[in-house]
Amino acid sequence: MTRRSRSQMVEETRAKLIAAARVAFAEHGYANAWMDDITGSVGLTRGALYHHFGSKEKLLVAVIDQMEGELARRLQEIADAAPTPWDGFRRRCRAYLELALVPENRRIILQDARAVFGDVPQRNQDTGVASLEAALRALMEDGTVAPVHAGVAARMLYGAVTEASFWIAEPDSDPPERLAVSLDALDKLLDGLLAR
Repeated sequence: MTRRSRSQMVEETRAKLIAAARVAFAEHGYANAWMDDITGSVGLTRGALYHHFGSKEKLLVAVIDQMEGELARRLQEIADAAPTPWDGFRRRCRAYLELALVPENRRIILQDARAVFGDVPQRNQDTGVASLEAALRALMEDGTVAPVHAGVAARMLYGAVTEASFWIAEPDSDPPERLAVSLDALDKLLDGLLAR
């Protein structure tokens, strides 16, 4: 029998708590997910949650970080599968909006995170902007996109798709209708970047 190291046990405990919290936040929302229910569902105590995360809010940050990492990989896969770099860029931006219809994303990232923190965590913004900026630079180099300050354009585009996603995900809205309107606006916005 292989003995686990202390760091392995710590990582396993953290992973269990993140997984349990992710399910609870998605099903009940952050405000209605109780710490004792989260810890009890994986056979741990509230003390374990405080030891590893310090607070329910920091546990939410860990869940969001995990989800954002998965979303970033998914968006990159979508872009990489496209027939051209421009089509990949366009599909990536559209997919970001479409992910607002996924119940878990809608609840945790687009509703609860904004309610708790007021905005997207800075590190997630930085990662999203950097990815868009790199793609825009490559598209300018190959002549697809007109010359523009890539950093500014990436920030503007990131802001546009992020705010549209929040709008799509608002409670008591019609997300599919809002998605359709947002996709149409996004296409027009992206068309404005093309070299003529």
